[in-house]
Amino acid sequence: MLGSTHGTLTTDSRRARAIACGEPPAPAVHGRPADVDDFDVSGRPLYADVPDLDRFFRPESVAVVGASDTEGRPNTGITRQLLTWAERVGARVYPVHPTRESVFGVPCFSSVADLPEQVDLAVLLVADPLSVIGRLGEAKVRFAVAFASGFAETGAQGAAAQDRLADAVRRAGLRMLGPNTNLNAFERFRDDLDGPAIALITQSGHQGRPVFALQELGVRLSHWAPTGNEADLETSDFISYFAEQPEVGAIACYVEGLKDGRSFLLAADRAARRGVPVVAVKVGRTETGSRTAASHTGKLTGADAVVDAAMRQYGVIRVDGLDELQDTAALLARARPPRADGVVVYSISGGTGAHVADLATEAGLRLPVLSEARQAELHQWIPEYLNVANPVDNGGHPVGDWRGRKIIDAILDDPEVGVLICPITGPFPPLSDRLVRDLVEAAEHTDKLVCVVWGSPVGTEPAYREVLLGSSRVATFRTVANCLTAVRAHLDHHRFVRGYRSPFDEAPRTPSPSFRKARMLMRPGQQLSEHAAKQLLRAYGIRVPREQLVTSAAASVRAAGLVGYPVVMKASGAQIAHKTELGLVKIGLTSASQVRDAYRELTDIARYEGVALDGVLVCQMVEQGVEMVVGVTHDDLFGPTMTVGLGGVLVEVLRDTAVRVPPFGEDQAGAMVDELRGRALLDGVRGRPPADLDALVEVVLRVQRMALELGDELAELDINPLMVLPRGQGAVALDALAVCR
Repeated sequence: MLGSTHGTLTTDSRRARAIACGEPPAPAVHGRPADVDDFDVSGRPLYADVPDLDRFFRPESVAVVGASDTEGRPNTGITRQLLTWAERVGARVYPVHPTRESVFGVPCFSSVADLPEQVDLAVLLVADPLSVIGRLGEAKVRFAVAFASGFAETGAQGAAAQDRLADAVRRAGLRMLGPNTNLNAFERFRDDLDGPAIALITQSGHQGRPVFALQELGVRLSHWAPTGNEADLETSDFISYFAEQPEVGAIACYVEGLKDGRSFLLAADRAARRGVPVVAVKVGRTETGSRTAASHTGKLTGADAVVDAAMRQYGVIRVDGLDELQDTAALLARARPPRADGVVVYSISGGTGAHVADLATEAGLRLPVLSEARQAELHQWIPEYLNVANPVDNGGHPVGDWRGRKIIDAILDDPEVGVLICPITGPFPPLSDRLVRDLVEAAEHTDKLVCVVWGSPVGTEPAYREVLLGSSRVATFRTVANCLTAVRAHLDHHRFVRGYRSPFDEAPRTPSPSFRKARMLMRPGQQLSEHAAKQLLRAYGIRVPREQLVTSAAASVRAAGLVGYPVVMKASGAQIAHKTELGLVKIGLTSASQVRDAYRELTDIARYEGVALDGVLVCQMVEQGVEMVVGVTHDDLFGPTMTVGLGGVLVEVLRDTAVRVPPFGEDQAGAMVDELRGRALLDGVRGRPPADLDALVEVVLRVQRMALELGDELAELDINPLMVLPRGQGAVALDALAVCR
């Protein structure tokens, strides 16, 4: 991960704690207004300022510090590239070098203090950018680009040097790109292309090359931000800025590590509010996270699972390959909003159509069966023995004459159809040429999406190079997989933004009455006993069984009478994580003698295992329901993180969970449940009644409130099992584990 920092979150969390306890808030950090409403109850910010990067991307004046024209030196090539770029865009360039009079014939200045004007951007071609930052601040330079490497990417010493550089940048009052970056921001962008553009963000310059090359296929690019180590300007800053630019139709990102989780969510939220799609490759899918967790939840929630959930939660479209990144971003940037979500596969081959239809259905696309009337219309031009229900097989010959266009128009006229996909597995002139022309002409006269998969491995055919790539209305792909990925992303994005409501607008800003009670129960650095953990749940209105904590066999018998038979008895102690594995749970006890014997057996096992007890819990037995798990973990990047899944003793075997990053609303809580593979169990199976889904969602929201209010004080919380009772009867937390930070 590049330059991960968490100091701001800690400061904000302390500020929220002070507010919650009735103390005056500390001064706001980084110049933010000292207003409690700027932060949620956990102390994390609820908005992010959008940096004004106009003069970074379109500077009128540039200082090149360390400029050179000595052949063979790296600085010489960069200086030459900047001078060429500046001439093209009309920017003034001032070489800066202490011993040179001129560079490439341009007068040179000995230091930035001698520059004739306040420059917009300083490009630092020096090994130690820290030595220059203070002088840039004095000269009121607005932006800097640091190329030097040897910082956080090299280890602990480099990370410390990067922290010093970041501190100097803040003190100087300027914004910096890098270090360990390049000149991709000042590439030659084609200015002869129109339409919505892709804005590109990469933490590796080389990884952005495939997207940049889309210009040669007629796709416009407006910006490229090579963020490098992100000592100052980060991916989130550029997402926020690009989301505000009217020419940007989609944002494409290659991300190696996120600098700050909340900043990323706020940037993604800004893009979602404005309907600007963000497509990202995020490396690290195979990381499982190196954490020691006492709870099931901690073991189930790896670091990448949290990143993946956070992206989906805010509509960021995550893809794996750079080819997927370029194809998906290009489609989302240029395609109009869908009129319908139905997809039709249209082909000259029944085999091709069936294959692509299978893949499309597997990809989650909806392929509606065309109406009998529509099929009858298509059979005017297609032989009766061919299938036209969807996929549509024309048999080949109709594409060679006037019938081809009639078929395409009839499909696009269907109100259930929003997308037409035509796979052409290989060229077969002249029929394929006529088919391509008909598709392009039809696309020009419809507001529906027309996609063509040109499967030829050659890619030099005139039908492809001249006709398909010459059209801005047809989305052209080289593989079926990338086409389906992009179409699914297109439909999902527009469905997402239509229903999007920012969770930051409704995030709690002040503590609930439960907060003071809960905070009294926290024991920093310790694991709570089950009894104490359940008191924590009670404080937030989460139902637990009737139970009593006892310290003698006689007291256990009296407690069983009060609780009501049958009962469950469990050892309770701060160091017990998984009682069942140690034999510290007895269920279905129906008499005083069984209770008395169970008490003695539990205390004997605890003594033998060396487990300290605060007593034995005598609990109401709750049997009928679906066992779920609801938990909280503390993620290093995002802070409190929620998990919901199928619970019980097999929770780690089933690993059927959904993850969200607070804050989120009732809709997302419900969506977590719907994502589970075992979701059908809650609807009732094999004669069992449907479970109380509303109660489950309510527990999720109450636990989220607890996680937000206790903020960084709660390392882990595990409710397992949460017994979700039949509809209308609620949910009961049968067991709980809590670990304090």
